[in-house]
Amino acid sequence: MAQLPSPAAARFAEGNPGAVLQAACDALSAGRAPVLALVVETEGSTYASPGALALFGDGAHVGWISGGCLEPEIERVASIAGDAARIEWLEIDTTDDAALFSGSAVGCRGRQVLALLPLAALHDVAEAISAWLAGGQALKITLARDGRLAVRLDGSAWSWTLPVGEAPHVASKAWTLTLHRAPEALILGAGPETPTLVPLLQSLGWRVTLAERRARWRDAAAPGADLQDLHPGDAVAAHPHADVALVMHHGFESDRDALAALAGSRIPFIGLLGPERRRDDLFKLLRASERDALSDRLHSPVGIPQCGRGPEAIALSIATQLQQWRGTRHR
Repeated sequence: MAQLPSPAAARFAEGNPGAVLQAACDALSAGRAPVLALVVETEGSTYASPGALALFGDGAHVGWISGGCLEPEIERVASIAGDAARIEWLEIDTTDDAALFSGSAVGCRGRQVLALLPLAALHDVAEAISAWLAGGQALKITLARDGRLAVRLDGSAWSWTLPVGEAPHVASKAWTLTLHRAPEALILGAGPETPTLVPLLQSLGWRVTLAERRARWRDAAAPGADLQDLHPGDAVAAHPHADVALVMHHGFESDRDALAALAGSRIPFIGLLGPERRRDDLFKLLRASERDALSDRLHSPVGIPQCGRGPEAIALSIATQLQQWRGTRHR
């Protein structure tokens, strides 16, 4: 079996914008009036980069634009945007010396421009958000100072024009931003690490699917996990576009079946739980072509070393390695 070529390196969304957008959809479905804070421009040292999101307005505050020091002012302007059903702008400049000792005590040497978008005034915006949440595609956002807003995703497009508040004092008249897709992890097999690992990855913005057939471990899987009753080979076939596959059955035969299936996949990162001796024993049962197909993609033992013992520490070490790998896709 010849090794399949790896797909082109993907770029992933930074942070966890999915939590913000899911909260926005929930608020709209409940008839509330959420306001989305969108960072459109930055300069110098800032907590958030262009494209960062947070939700304010009518309902819970979800997401962060700063370490907490700017949120009261953002919330104030967001309230104006929601009440007036218009786009409000907020420019925050802390590049001068006086800002270091101001009442907000931000302590950062940077400048940010934010757009506050009243989502309830954007017809069918929930459809666009839901399309991104479904996974697999990047969302392209174009926003102009005069109130024109457009988003595109996988051949679909939505556009709106809203009244605007006072425009920021910046040279840019429009901004184009990309909300990249969330990374996707396929976990083959549950175990003691699963109740910690799955919610940890989800909180970091990963889309996680867990394939497990054994009743004992299905019952112990993390609440809220996308749990699928599939054989390892069927799970790999059902998720060919996963970015990461973790082989974690704690069962020799199931792990062998998973590795054999993954050898024919294009999943770029494959992690195998357990020591090197176990990996070597598993490899003895694979065909030479399968070993060759796995060699450049297999991380075994998966996780970073010296992170501690026990299932929670193992889950943390795996999540850390996946986050490091995810970060390399932005270089």
